[in-house]
Amino acid sequence: MRRSKFPLAMLTLAAMFISLPALAADTYEIDPVHAAYIFKVSHLGVSYSYGRFNESSGTFTLDADNPENNRIEIEVKTDSIDTDNEARDTHLKSEDFFDTAKYPTMTFQSTSFKKLDDKHFEVTGDLTIHGVTNTVTVPAELVGIGEGRNDEVRAGLEAVFTIDRTDYGMDKMVGPVGAEVELTISVEGVRQ
Repeated sequence: MRRSKFPLAMLTLAAMFISLPALAADTYEIDPVHAAYIFKVSHLGVSYSYGRFNESSGTFTLDADNPENNRIEIEVKTDSIDTDNEARDTHLKSEDFFDTAKYPTMTFQSTSFKKLDDKHFEVTGDLTIHGVTNTVTVPAELVGIGEGRNDEVRAGLEAVFTIDRTDYGMDKMVGPVGAEVELTISVEGVRQ
């Protein structure tokens, strides 16, 4: 009776897969064209003013099997502030607010990711604004992972949270300009 070689081939193939190392986490470089850093702050207690920062860089790492290994690092140029009003932007760049000559960047560096479900995380990290670093914990959403138009793999993350600007030494004009600032950080990265 002739024995089939199929089971032996299957066992050999299975052994090869078992001996392969676990897949590494994927690192994404932030695409500044598809990144947004938006803020919303009360003006005179009667409306909100909005603005954004237009220049940034950074990376994030996603590890589907070990989400505790996820991380993100972002650097934003404070001089790129844009509220669609040149006079207001100049004031925001001054010593009254961001003091961009002294503090040209603000940064976020994660220290931990806690998985809530497949798309939602609690991210803790160090947020540095105006030369002051505070630890914050923010909700983050994995918006998606997909293919770009040049066959590259892209992924996007978004976080919406509120800070008190006075915690970062930005305590001028509190009252006319709110102390609480809502931040939306939305980044898209290209897998490296």
